[in-house]
Amino acid sequence: MRFSLRTLTTLVAGAALISGTALAHEHGDWPSNISVGTASQGGTYYIYGSGWANLVGEMLGINTSSEVTQGPVQNAALVHTGDLDFGMVTMGPAFDAWNGDSELAPGLPHDQLRAMFPMYETPFSFVALQRSGISSVQDIIDNPGLRVGVGPRGGTPGTYFPRFLNDLGANVEVRYGGAGDQASQMQDGLLDVFAFAAGIPIAAFSELEAQANVNIFGFTAEQIAVLTENHPVSPFTIPAGTYRTPAEDIETVSMWNFAVANADMPESLVYGIVKTVMENNDRMMGIHRSAEETLPENYIHNNFLPFHPGAVRWFEENGYEIPDNLRG
Repeated sequence: MRFSLRTLTTLVAGAALISGTALAHEHGDWPSNISVGTASQGGTYYIYGSGWANLVGEMLGINTSSEVTQGPVQNAALVHTGDLDFGMVTMGPAFDAWNGDSELAPGLPHDQLRAMFPMYETPFSFVALQRSGISSVQDIIDNPGLRVGVGPRGGTPGTYFPRFLNDLGANVEVRYGGAGDQASQMQDGLLDVFAFAAGIPIAAFSELEAQANVNIFGFTAEQIAVLTENHPVSPFTIPAGTYRTPAEDIETVSMWNFAVANADMPESLVYGIVKTVMENNDRMMGIHRSAEETLPENYIHNNFLPFHPGAVRWFEENGYEIPDNLRG
């Protein structure tokens, strides 16, 4: 993997209109284009990330590109080094990266990461074909050697599902890959279970459900207690009606997601991005339903990663207090 620093160029000047109000900044220090790290196609990160990148491009008049990556672990590394300007992370992998425990770059504290805005919670859940007879985590535990797809190696599910299943005593064959690919592999009989984590509804789960009879499930109360004690997750309920098949709520665990920036990104640019996303929730909801949680009050779910100065400025202008230890 390449970790060289990028050289930012300066071509954009003038003022941009955001929600009908012009930003009173000269933009000579802005790069000519910006890149946003998402995840594999078929997952919520790709849909959500491409959407907010396009919205920012439209509102700020800057060229944007959304990059397919392996997910939060890789996003954190590439934003830290400057190979990506912005990215999306879940707070578990971000915490590891901040402290130098990233699986991609062990021993390297990712101290150039800066938080921008809260995105949504990522619940963890499973899907299996009904003909497999698998409808619970206990079925996975009781059948050693099952082939379990967990998404890309550098993603949140690829990082945490193996840990979860190990803690719960499941002996499985973990397989990595893109969300869309692994959903297809399960239909083809190459996987027994597909375990994933993303904003709901997960596109790959919905597509599977439309093409085959499936079981979608989470964890028992006892299993949730084990996971919340050992990992940076919280209990979460996937409401009935999120998917067509489950008749009742699905109980599971989740992590929060935040958008992050490289520390060297211009303050006015990050301010404009945060302003665009935080003040246009209706547009964000049109991108993906998970954006119902993309609200400024959810900034409190970050308690370790410093906010970029541009983000601090927007939040404090709008009445939200950023603690001193979280000022980047």
